[in-house]
Formats: sequence, structure tokens, C-alpha cells
Amino acid sequence: GCLSSRSCALYAFPSPCEAMSCSSPHLTLTGWQDIAVPHSKAANVQEVGDRENAEFETVFALTDFEGPDFEYLYKNDHRIVGPPALLHCAGTQEPLPFSSRPLYSTTMMNLSLCFTGFRDKEEVVHLVSLVHHMGGTIRKDFSSKVTHLIARSTHGEKYRLAVCMGTPILTPDWIRAAWERRDEVGFGAGDEEFRADFKVPPFQDCVLSFLGFSDEERNNMQERTLKHGGHYLEVQAERCTHVVVEENEVEELPFLPSKRLYVVKQEWFWGSIQMDARAGESMYLYEKPAVPPMTKAVSLLSLSVPSRRRQVRDTLAQLAKETEISPFPPHRPHSVDLSSSTDAPLDIADAPESSKAPGGTSGRCTRSPIPQVTVVQPKPSARWQVSKELYQTESNYVDILTTVLQLFKHPLEKEGLVGGPILAQEEIKTIFGSIPDIYDVHSRIKTDLEELVMNWAEDKSVGDIILRYSKDLMKAYPQFVNFLEMSKDTIVRCEKQKPRFHAFLKINQAKPECGRQTLVDLLIRPVQRLPSVALLLNDIRKLTSEDNPDKVTLGKAIESLKEVMTHINEDKRKTEGQKQIFDVVYEVDGCPANLLSSHRTLVHRAETVTLGEKPCDRGENVTLFLFNDSLLNYSLIDSSIFISPPLF
Repeated sequence: GCLSSRSCALYAFPSPCEAMSCSSPHLTLTGWQDIAVPHSKAANVQEVGDRENAEFETVFALTDFEGPDFEYLYKNDHRIVGPPALLHCAGTQEPLPFSSRPLYSTTMMNLSLCFTGFRDKEEVVHLVSLVHHMGGTIRKDFSSKVTHLIARSTHGEKYRLAVCMGTPILTPDWIRAAWERRDEVGFGAGDEEFRADFKVPPFQDCVLSFLGFSDEERNNMQERTLKHGGHYLEVQAERCTHVVVEENEVEELPFLPSKRLYVVKQEWFWGSIQMDARAGESMYLYEKPAVPPMTKAVSLLSLSVPSRRRQVRDTLAQLAKETEISPFPPHRPHSVDLSSSTDAPLDIADAPESSKAPGGTSGRCTRSPIPQVTVVQPKPSARWQVSKELYQTESNYVDILTTVLQLFKHPLEKEGLVGGPILAQEEIKTIFGSIPDIYDVHSRIKTDLEELVMNWAEDKSVGDIILRYSKDLMKAYPQFVNFLEMSKDTIVRCEKQKPRFHAFLKINQAKPECGRQTLVDLLIRPVQRLPSVALLLNDIRKLTSEDNPDKVTLGKAIESLKEVMTHINEDKRKTEGQKQIFDVVYEVDGCPANLLSSHRTLVHRAETVTLGEKPCDRGENVTLFLFNDSLLNYSLIDSSIFISPPLF
């Protein structure tokens, strides 16, 4: 019953308690009448608080956890609960949690919090009390048991550990907002949707400046700095904490960095946005580009003649590797003069025994001339040259597909990303489509072409390789080409709407593997590949003699590619036609559902005006939709619809 005018109530329960009730006129709670247990009445809190009863356990329910009544009960170690906690236990048929701390609600039940970056001790004490009142616990040290970190700053070891472990990092306002909703039975502060508004922004406590960027890029980065909790100033401003450098443009810093200033690469900036947390600066510190070291000259004086020959061959091989993309013989023959490899005379110990005086007599040894060795590579045929070009372009294309998969698709699909998934699975599937299938078939084509060119013979067939995979190409390409525009639209939309995805693209597109190309640029490459292969096959066919069996095979391979491209175009037109039918259904009010058919395509649309015999029948706007099997008339005035019977 009600024990005082301050809406405090006393509940006497047999131990252990399983249910509670109160008929207090000062407590109006939905569902309160459903709770029925014995209870006692008294005139005031102090009277009950001083009473000792071995038969019952006394629990006080207060609607206000401040004031004299609360302070009196708390100092005397009485069990205090709030109405939401009572209703929660009653609704779940659970006993009241036994705790020496007052429990108002279960808003933070099972949550474990840790604090960092606070300087005001009174603020921390107040926040800790609110957490305890809502059923949460506090840990002094950060560990894997901490579910949420409450941070005033992005500095410190606790913040770094939380970022690495993916622990949510929230502002103190999260606790205050949860306390405001403490009377909502069933509300949990740990709900992801609720806590999303209280994330600590990655650039909190940061004042950034940007060096080496274009005006457009710098404005974009400054705007995103403000959006993610930071501030920006001009370079060399005293309050700056970070200078973000475009490492590809800046060769020399225009100032001497201080110990309190971080000079970081742009990847730190975009990485922080992608993770939605401040990245560690030590991994992204800017360093002045080092001058490429000069290649050390290797003296051949200390080498034996066979060793010197191996050295020259290795040097030539290294030069060939640096100048040629492929591991195949160079186009031009190389002549190697071993005698001219050094101007210094040979050491006596390096001379062969035959160079000494005849008969083994002692005397001055004369140097035996080293014969000139000329290594001449046979001139490769023009057919081999173009076949090698086909392999090289195929290898480059597979590298591009590898970049798309390993640099973009796979990281987006990775589980456990800091900050959660960057894109939804549906968006990832829309963007990349059948790229894995295209990569698989072209990887096999590349392997076969490599084997062909490295073990070249004029009677080897290039056309067989393409014919072998024509069916796989037919399966892999249409789906990708049909939805390429949708893929590009999805990339553009997500980049605008999702800052983490924009940062993800910025990080990866700046890497050497991308060659400064955007993801959209890379995804266009599959559309260009098959026509390029067809042109190269045609060139090889022209260079193939009439008596070579590959002449006919190449012709068949070219025709197979044309069939693949024709199928892609027809499939694309069919897909676009079906999409147009969907547009008609959405545009025309009351359009019958049976208009949708896998065999129906839109041929033409025409806006017309009726010309009737009577003036009232003239001037009506009618839209005609001509399909491959029927005609639809749609009147804009009365929304009437008429579909003619099948034309065929």
C-alpha cells in the first residue's frame, strides 16, 4: 500500500518472492492490477524502514530516485526498486534481482560499461549512478567483457582497444537519453537503432588541415571532417592536431612538424571514416619519399670465368624481366660480348691452365684471349607476336578482375568489420553480379594461352582455346552486361548515401592496383573485353597460313565470339523490353496484371489525339503501347484501358 505522500510504497513478500502487487492511488501503472501478493501498510517510510520482520523481506518501490525518502532508504541499505523493474519481473515471472543497489528499471540489464577521457569526477559519479539504477555494471579496466565504452575523447588505450575489438564507443548522452526513457517497460538501451545516434564521431578532438589536394577534393574532405565531428584549419595553424597529406603530390613539407602534430597520409582520413572510428596514426605517418637507391655495380674481377658468364646471363635475364611484361623471349636479339664485360685485366688465378707457358716452365704468363660469344635469338614469327599480345592482354584483364574481387568485393563481404557491414548483401550482389564467374573462365583461358605461347609452335591452335570456353562465356557475360547500368547506379547511390562506402572507395582507388581508376571504370572492362579478343583473333587469322589447320579453327572461334556478343545484345534488349513493360504497368492506372509476360516486349509507344466525327469526340489524348503481340490504348482523360486481341 501507499506509505507516504511521496508515492513510496512498501511490499512485504514471502522469501523468495515471485510476484508483487500494489493498490496505491499514487502509482498508476498498466498491468498493476494483475499482480496479487500479500502486502503491509504503514504511515511513512521511516516507520517501515525501522521495522524488523523476520517472516517477510521488505522491498520499497519508488517513482523518484531522489529526495529524502530515497536517501533515507539507501543509507539504511534497504532494497529499492522502481515501478518498471517490478512490472518487468511480473511480466516475465522472474523474481526481483537481488542487489544492494537501487534498481529503477532493466533498461541496461546485462550491459557492462567502461569510461575513458573524463576529467570531471562528479560527472562520472552521476553517470555511474544512472547506469546502476538501470541495471548496468561498470568496469574500471577495459576487457572483452565490456559491451560499451563511454568516451569523452578519442585518445587513450581504452579507445584503441575498443576500436580493435569492435566494441561500440558512445557519448555520455547515450546514458542520459536512456534514463529519460527509463519508464518504458521493454525498452533496452543496447538496441542498435537507439544507440546509433550516440556514436563517438571519428574526428572528435581533431583539428585537421589538408596539404597537396585539389580545391575540389579539399572542400570535400573539409565537409566530411565537420560531418564526422572534427574541425579544420589552414596548414601550419597552431591548433591543428593533424596534417593530412596527398603523398603522391607532396615531395617536401613546407614546415617542420612538431611532436604534437600528426602528419598522416590520406588513407588515415578515409580509413577513419570507413571504420567510423579514429584510426591509429602510427600506421599512416607520412614520410618523405626516399630517393631510389642506385644499383650497385658488381665487380667481375673476383669471379671466375664461368661465374662471370653466369653473372652476365643473370644480368641480361634481370634486364629482360624489367623491360618485358611477359616472361617470353624479347623481340630483338641480344649479342653479349663477354670479353668486354670489364676493362681490367684478368687476375692470374682466374686464367685457365692452358694459358701458361708450354711445358709447364716457369715464366711470365700470357693472357689467353677469350672468344666472343654471341647469343642470337631466332626471330619470332608475326603470328607468335600477336598470340603473345593476346596472352598479355588476357593476363592484364585477369589482373583487373582480381583487383575488383580482392580489393573491393571480398573486403565488403568480410564479416566482423569495424563499424559493422559497409553495404548490405543485396547491394554487393547488385554491384558485382557475375564477376566471379567471368574471372573463373578467363583465368582458365589465361592459363591455356600461357602454356601455348611458352611452348610455341606454328602448328599450335589458338582458336581451340577460345572454342573450348565459348559456352562458359555465353553463361557468364549476359547477366553482368544486362545489369551493368544498375550496378553503376547502385555504386553512385551508395557513395552518396553511405559515407563509409565513399571512404572505402577512396582508400582502394588510391592504391597502385587500381591505376587511379574508379570502381565504375574497372567494371566497364568486361564489356570491352570480348570485342578486343575478337579483333586479336582476326589479326592472328590473317597471319596464319592457308595450310595451317588453325586457320579454320580461328574462323570458328571468331564466329563463336560473335554469337556470344549477339546473345548478350539480344538478352539485353529483351531485359530492357521487359523493364519497359514494368514501367507501363506502373504508369497506367489499373493496368491488368496479365500484361506482364516473359514472351512480351514493348515495340513502340506513341502519343496520339483522337479525331472523331463529333466535336466532343475530338482532342482526347490517348497513349498507344504497341507490343509484339498486342496493342494497348490508354486514355489520359478517363483512365480507360483497352487491349486489343493478340495480333498473331
